[in-house]
Amino acid sequence: MSIEVVDWSPRWAEQFEQVAAVLRDALADVSSARVEHVGSTSVPGLAAKPVLDVDVVVEPGDESAAVAALESVGYVHRGDLGVAGREAFHAPGPPRRNVYVCTAGTAHVRNHLAVRDVLRRDPVLREAYAAVKRSLADRPDMDIDTYLAGKSAVLQQVLAASGELTAEELRAIHRLNDPKA
Repeated sequence: MSIEVVDWSPRWAEQFEQVAAVLRDALADVSSARVEHVGSTSVPGLAAKPVLDVDVVVEPGDESAAVAALESVGYVHRGDLGVAGREAFHAPGPPRRNVYVCTAGTAHVRNHLAVRDVLRRDPVLREAYAAVKRSLADRPDMDIDTYLAGKSAVLQQVLAASGELTAEELRAIHRLNDPKA
């Protein structure tokens, strides 16, 4: 299996807005819900896998209502997939996307927002991250686990630059992305 990393496309922001509009309509009765474009496709100029990452962030106690709202518009709930405070979904139809309901304030949400925000404002880290991603994707034998592990060191630099996570949270994220670390 190979990993595809392509140049950033302004189409990703348009696709996110289309997806977010459907999600916001579905989540109208979940007052705490906000829809965030995260991941590499949310960072102008950053090379990425052409798959949107979307976090639906809700306050504690609103997770079940948010899960039900997404299911009502065709999303298939897949459980937490081993990440506490995050519920994953299979999205109906294009564009390709990963959608999660996340509890506000968790390390997972702070991680996603920190990476996005640092890479949006720091061109040096953005280019370093892009170079690592392209280098890994250029290997014909690349699999997703090796790809994630290979990006881990530069992601740790990005997260450290954010100042949003504790040392223990940084270690936990590192272990999640690179289990051999």
